[in-house]
Amino acid sequence: MSVELNSLFNENYPDGLKLGRVALEHKHSYRVWLDEGEYLCTLAGKLTFEANGREDLPAVGDWVAVQASPGEKRGIIKGILPRKSKFSRKAAGQVTEEQIVAANVDTVFIVNSLNDDLNLRRIERYLLLAWESGSNPVIILSKADLATDLQAKLDQVSSVALGVPVIAVSVLEGTGIEELQTYLAPGKTIALIGSSGVGKSSLVNYFTGFEKQLVQEIRESDDKGKHTTTHRELVLLPGGAILIDTPGMREIQLWTSEDGITESFADIEEYADACKFRDCSHKNEPGCAVVSAIQEGLLEESRLASYKKLQKELAYIDCKLDKKAQAEEKKHWKNISKEARHNSVHKRR
Repeated sequence: MSVELNSLFNENYPDGLKLGRVALEHKHSYRVWLDEGEYLCTLAGKLTFEANGREDLPAVGDWVAVQASPGEKRGIIKGILPRKSKFSRKAAGQVTEEQIVAANVDTVFIVNSLNDDLNLRRIERYLLLAWESGSNPVIILSKADLATDLQAKLDQVSSVALGVPVIAVSVLEGTGIEELQTYLAPGKTIALIGSSGVGKSSLVNYFTGFEKQLVQEIRESDDKGKHTTTHRELVLLPGGAILIDTPGMREIQLWTSEDGITESFADIEEYADACKFRDCSHKNEPGCAVVSAIQEGLLEESRLASYKKLQKELAYIDCKLDKKAQAEEKKHWKNISKEARHNSVHKRR
């Protein structure tokens, strides 16, 4: 942990509390790494009561203040330190709520498999979330030994991953692993993100040195491999880096992302700056630089369609959040008014 983190902790929390990091979340309990080892912790009642949503509760990767129980490896989480980054998405279902996949991450490994058709639109969504998280994205194309047109696929991905490293990896053959090692420096935190079966667990096994033989047997019998991760968890690597392995995402629902879309679609936004009209919708307007770029073969039409779709999705989320905030504000003032009336009646009596 950094000197700044220790200083922040000492300034905000009294003696007697210990600094720890959430390694695993399971329902209402947490596995937390402290200097003395792993502790099983629950939340302080005040922390739960004051939380406005799931984003105000601890997530895997969070640094927390723990009151340890004497004589046993149990404790109570009293506070959460400010996050330097958080990889979020909209929680599954109809509720408009943020789900923090991982906190305090330095690098996000976005893993995609080369043994199936690459989905560039899915990669765009992952990149959008990664840029918004405050972490640096790296795209890993796994199972490179199964690709017959590797360079063509690398070029495809690079066309939508502007300025982002794209690394082809084969755990079976050990290729590409050396390039990943530069991100696994001691004390750094890396999150593995991707759909089920793309090879995240195989990468974890390789980095930790566990089950290399098992990985090989899986690959020989089934080129799609297996997906074994069922929860988010910190994994300490031999060199001192920390991996956050995550379950496969069946759906990649966006969260608020103003900066992320600018980073992910810098090419479109650069062309858009040259449009004749500032509010150009990039359809049939005269002087549209984006449409001209498509006509000249400088930009894929499918990429513009993806850009518009994601913008629409983000606008919908922002609208829902605004309505939610308005409803909460209305409820807040209604409760104040109700309490004031109650006090007034009580005084008259």
